Amino acid sequence: MKIGIIGAGNIGGNLTRRLTTLGHDVSVANSRGPQTLTALAEETGATPVPVEEAARGAEVVIVTIPVKAIPNLPSGLLDEAADGVAVIDTGNYYPQRDGKIAAIEDEGLTESRWTERQIGHPVVKAFNGTYAIDLLERPLPAGAPDRQALPVAGDDEAAKLKVRALIDELGFDTVDAGGLDESWRQQPGTPVYGLREGVDGVAKALAEASEERPSDFRA
Repeated sequence: MKIGIIGAGNIGGNLTRRLTTLGHDVSVANSRGPQTLTALAEETGATPVPVEEAARGAEVVIVTIPVKAIPNLPSGLLDEAADGVAVIDTGNYYPQRDGKIAAIEDEGLTESRWTERQIGHPVVKAFNGTYAIDLLERPLPAGAPDRQALPVAGDDEAAKLKVRALIDELGFDTVDAGGLDESWRQQPGTPVYGLREGVDGVAKALAEASEERPSDFRA
C-alpha cells in the first residue's frame, strides 16, 4: 500500500522502518521539513515529503505528532488521499506538554475524537500505548503463543479492518476496543496503556478501565 506518515519521532520513525521493510510505499513528513529526514530516507527507502504532500495518494495515513500540534496541520491535508483512506491517530494528550485542552478535560471528549474534529476526517486510534522499541523487537508470526496484542478503536469499520490487517502484518494481534467514544479505555493511565500482553490480557485491561482521567494526566 501507499502509506503516509506524519511525524518522524520514535513511533513514526520505527513504523517507517517496519513498513518499508514489508514492502509498502511510504512517504514521511515532519514539521521541520523533508531536508531533515535524509538519514531516515537513506536507511529505509521512504520518501521524505512536506507535510502538505504526505497523504497524497495514500491508502493509510498515520498521524503521530504531539496533540498540541494537531491544529497546526494544513487544511485540506487529506484532499488528495486515496478514496477510503484510513487515518490512524497514535497521539496521547499530555497536559504538561500540550497545555490544557478544555474539550478533553472539561467536556469529556476522548482524545482521538478531539483529533478527529480538528482534522475533519474519521480516525482510528492505534499504537498510542505501544512502546516504539516493541515495533522493532516484538513482532511475531500469527498464531505465536506470546504474540503481543494492540487495542484498536474507531467508528469506521472498514477503516478499522484495514488498520487491524496492517497491524497483523506488522506482527501483532489486535483487539477491537469499540468506537471512538470508547477509546478512553486505551488513553494514558489506563490498564492497557503500555501493556505487553496477548489478546486475552488486552481485552481484560480494556474492560477494567475507568473513565475518570487520572490526576497525572490532568492539567
